[in-house]
Amino acid sequence: MRYFKALLLTEGAHGMVSQVEGLAKALELDFNHCFVNLKNPWKYFPINLVPISKSVIDGKIPDLIENQVLISCGKNSIISSLFLKKNNKNLFNIHIQNPKVNFSNFDLIVAPEHDQIKGSNVLSTFGALHYITKEEIDNSSNFFSKYNLSEKDKIVSLILGGPNRYYDFNEIDLGNIFLSIKDNFLNKGFKLIIIRSRRTPENIIDFAKKFFLNSAVIIDFVSKEFYLSALKLSKIIIVTCDSTSMISECAITQKPIFAAKMKAKRRNSRFEYFLNSFKAKGIIRFLGENIDYWNYPLLDETNRIATIIKERFNKIQ
Repeated sequence: MRYFKALLLTEGAHGMVSQVEGLAKALELDFNHCFVNLKNPWKYFPINLVPISKSVIDGKIPDLIENQVLISCGKNSIISSLFLKKNNKNLFNIHIQNPKVNFSNFDLIVAPEHDQIKGSNVLSTFGALHYITKEEIDNSSNFFSKYNLSEKDKIVSLILGGPNRYYDFNEIDLGNIFLSIKDNFLNKGFKLIIIRSRRTPENIIDFAKKFFLNSAVIIDFVSKEFYLSALKLSKIIIVTCDSTSMISECAITQKPIFAAKMKAKRRNSRFEYFLNSFKAKGIIRFLGENIDYWNYPLLDETNRIATIIKERFNKIQ
């Protein structure tokens, strides 16, 4: 494939960053990542009512770019993508997730099955794209050696997300999750690692420290190195149900994953579709079900989609 330079656009949320950077790396693109948003009050408007104008964009983007490929993800990156496409006609623009504007605005749309959209330029994925690779995990160092943890130990890792439109991520919900982990894992000889994300509230980290005291290794800062190391060491992984991205990332391990459910503020059919489809494929079970060890075929949607896109690139060279 011919050498391409890419511009990535997101608002900076972990799941979005993971998706665009994961795809760019799988496509072997040299890329720059620009964080963009929409100014008030436009960020609160339906995206199809926002004018395609630089004046509504919160973030520095040029009028003309030398990049041949643009990959965007998330609602607040769409106007930037459309503005750049309008001014750079030869730009190949890819949007990840349902853009909720006319699909013809993009050369390609990559959307998870749980978005439930179809079109001639839509590529569907099972779960979310991400930037975690099997090789990265296998080759990661043991950052937990100073805690006297190794692959010989029976380790369970809890990967924490954070509040969003559908989950409060409060101490009541997390307390129930912690009690389940204590009863089903710690009382049965497991050692616990807790990994936070950018969205995890500080009060939840403090709550976890008070609850588990010395019975868990809690990484209270965001670190990809510790995240990869935890995935490598763990026999079982638990992920809070608020993040399709983190569950998809953990599925690259082919290890047992328990999704920790919380009370939703309102129903979200996308989350329900995602969790039920991952359970049907034998990738996840729900926290509270019997502890077991299982595996499943490698789920590497990022490289599968990248292979399809490379074929498209070859046709336009």
